[in-house]
Amino acid sequence: MQPNGHRHLGVVILGAGASSRMGRPKLLLPWAGTTVIGRLLAQWRELGAGQIAVVRRPEDVALVAELDRLGFPAADQIINPQPERGMFSSIICAAGWGGWRGEISNWAIVLGDQPHLTGGTLQALLAFSMQNRNAICQPTSGGRKAHPVILPRPAFDLLKSTQAATLKDFLNLAECPNVQCVINDPSLTLDLDTPEDYKRLLAKI
Repeated sequence: MQPNGHRHLGVVILGAGASSRMGRPKLLLPWAGTTVIGRLLAQWRELGAGQIAVVRRPEDVALVAELDRLGFPAADQIINPQPERGMFSSIICAAGWGGWRGEISNWAIVLGDQPHLTGGTLQALLAFSMQNRNAICQPTSGGRKAHPVILPRPAFDLLKSTQAATLKDFLNLAECPNVQCVINDPSLTLDLDTPEDYKRLLAKI
């Protein structure tokens, strides 16, 4: 994928979770010569995303230090003041953030624990999204819905005033088309929640 290939795409990396089941911050786990967050940033840069933002907890000194090491600008870090409210609160923070560039028209909502997804899988999702620019695009594998989800501007704007309690609820309520991108990649539905998950996924690299 050539640089600037997806200049319209904003990427929201969700990094405000507590990683309670893992026992240590997932984004800082070693991964393929870097860290999980390093891998995620590299992936989306390689895919030519127009802008990447990381949603984080206030005073997350360790994550801030890693982002600094990776050369990720503080200006593209979004603070979730109430991360205990869960993942959806971080998505709402991203929707209300005033730092998005004007050319951004679609947003990929990226979980902070999917460094194992291949470039081919993400390219397939992005190609599908480009053909359905005005629709919510969600990958599925083996009949199961997965992430990352890509939202067009109308849906992203709706997040600012939604009454939904979760992303799943929002996707069911959003007043715009919702299409599924079928991708034959079982890794889309793999979790990175526990130390055992981490060991299993590392073995696949």
